[in-house]
Amino acid sequence: MPDPVAGSAPIPPPPLAPGPVTRLFIGRDGLRAFWSVVLFAIVLVAAAFLVAFVGTGVAMVLGASPRSFVPSFAISPAVVAVGSYPFAVTVLIATIVMARAERRSPWSYGLAGRHAFGLFAAGAGWGFLALSALIGLLAITGHITVGGPSDPPLLALRSAAVWALAFLGVGLFEETLARGYLQGRLSRAIGFWPAAVLLSILFGAGHYSNGGETGTGLIGAGAVGLVFCYSLWRSGSLWWAIGFHAAWDWAQSYFYGTHDSGLAAQGALLTSQPAGASWLSGGTVGPEGSALVFVILVAVALVIRWTLTPPPLASTADATALRS
Repeated sequence: MPDPVAGSAPIPPPPLAPGPVTRLFIGRDGLRAFWSVVLFAIVLVAAAFLVAFVGTGVAMVLGASPRSFVPSFAISPAVVAVGSYPFAVTVLIATIVMARAERRSPWSYGLAGRHAFGLFAAGAGWGFLALSALIGLLAITGHITVGGPSDPPLLALRSAAVWALAFLGVGLFEETLARGYLQGRLSRAIGFWPAAVLLSILFGAGHYSNGGETGTGLIGAGAVGLVFCYSLWRSGSLWWAIGFHAAWDWAQSYFYGTHDSGLAAQGALLTSQPAGASWLSGGTVGPEGSALVFVILVAVALVIRWTLTPPPLASTADATALRS
């Protein structure tokens, strides 16, 4: 009678436990979040240098001086576009690199194309309405004066289109940087809202370098970041926030001609001037620096709650983590 023990296949030894160095870099879902963020930053900087090198070469071929693109107190559409689109490309490159390394789709970080146009259009509409409501509050309370247009209609229409294209770049760059890969990766490590709060604080602090910024303006920028995160939570997409961001900046800088985070736009349609106490008028910051902006942001959060439908399986969980 054969021995069942002797005839059985040998039992493989248990896998070796990872050493301390491996545990320092590798977690249950691959490279740990801290090192993923560091690597993303390295790829981002490398891609930025590459894009800047190519952009400088193109500018030289076209005969443009790099100094012509240096932002001044009164910014132009060219300055806004050159300061946003190349960096949006660098964020996309870094996101693709990190997504491939993690065996994920680069579009899973809030850029999936399904319903993208509809979300973008809705966000743009609400962005213009929200900024207009803020201007209305400031006007009713006597904290802003708005002058009429000075350009002829055809020139105004051309300027409106050029500025819209420029601010689309701002929306793409800032939303993919602050709420794209970083939000998705940190969400898997520490949860959606802790990541959102951390990145929104950094988003607000990033406006410190703008001329004329104030403490209220920085807090307002951080609060706007949280509202945009809420739209990501509800929809699983960045496109609503991209549309809102672009339209808000367009309405603020071009349409109403106010300062935007301390910067003024050349060739604005209307001319607006703050009046009264700066903490209510926004002062040198613009409407974003007014305490009334928080009233508008609460209303925007309610709009998001009522108009954006959570993606499947994400009504009670982290939409970004499920889609990333």
